[in-house]
Amino acid sequence: MDTLTRFGASLPDKLLSKFDCYIKRRGYTNRSEALRDLIRDRLVDSSWKSNESACGVISLFYDHHHRNLQNKLTDIQHDYGKIIVSTSHAHVDHHHCLEVIIVRGKAGEIQKLADKLIATKGVLHGKLMKTSSGKGL
Repeated sequence: MDTLTRFGASLPDKLLSKFDCYIKRRGYTNRSEALRDLIRDRLVDSSWKSNESACGVISLFYDHHHRNLQNKLTDIQHDYGKIIVSTSHAHVDHHHCLEVIIVRGKAGEIQKLADKLIATKGVLHGKLMKTSSGKGL
């Protein structure tokens, strides 16, 4: 475990009050934990902008009856097979499926894959959840 260092921060009362409300709403037990998570979140954003090694989850919600959609999604995924770690497919109801794709690689490649999948005609909703590769946090 890393050594902890204490430091002080000066904040306007109004901002601190809003931060304390945020902490309470999110269920944090103290300001330090909330602050650490906010810093990590900004570091993850920065690593994605720098095209560093990253991980993520792409979720796709679609109507599987849409003509040729599953074949198109599979073909796109095969083109990016080197960055796909795992996929999971769930049948939500008679018409709709939810697919979750876990990815690891360069942030730019992950973003390209997500963009292609989400933009595929027939995908009703898609989202890329970006996170770290674990390096630098």
